Amino acid sequence: MADWSDRVEELLYEGETVSARVAAGDAHVVVTTHRVLAFTPQMDGENFRQVERPNVTDVAVRSDGETRFLLAGLRAGLFGVVLLGVGLLVDFGALMGDIDLTDTGSTGQLGIGGILGMVQGMISIIYSLDDYMVMIGALLLLAGLVPIAVYLYSRETRLVLEIAGGEDLPIAASTEDAGETVGRLRDAIFPDGVSSASDDRRSLDPLDRLG
Repeated sequence: MADWSDRVEELLYEGETVSARVAAGDAHVVVTTHRVLAFTPQMDGENFRQVERPNVTDVAVRSDGETRFLLAGLRAGLFGVVLLGVGLLVDFGALMGDIDLTDTGSTGQLGIGGILGMVQGMISIIYSLDDYMVMIGALLLLAGLVPIAVYLYSRETRLVLEIAGGEDLPIAASTEDAGETVGRLRDAIFPDGVSSASDDRRSLDPLDRLG
């Protein structure tokens, strides 16, 4: 399939002609009068992908990864920070005061000594609740680092086509000359008078207008 980039004419529709060819790393992008054809044999998935030219809104360098790991790590870290903060700021022992339900001579006569002992045990746990919260919060913070590390490991920087109404179309891994490749692709895809999405965003930025 990698050789198809040299045989694009066989893939063209009637009346369609090639406007430009741009090499992007191991990939080849062919811009025609109607479509953008991406030959990406080194990428995961299909070797050849196409999109109607007016649906391409921009060419950009994007970094992405397994976001589910990032979200899991952030959630664990958030809970850990909350528990750690409450545990350090709140002294539950001072709030409860000096309570001792077992030091009552009449409890045995009333037959409620066992119940009061259970209640006293719960009170003792509450006394140490701040310590437990600090410990659990610290563990959650440490546990949150694992999925975040997985996310960072899976993160990739790629050259993509931004598609209107659809997901980005990855073309190739980012290279040192990615900025130059982006410029050449934009020049090839967008005809004179048609701006990319990044150009539109810059035109709306008041700082750019002041500059």
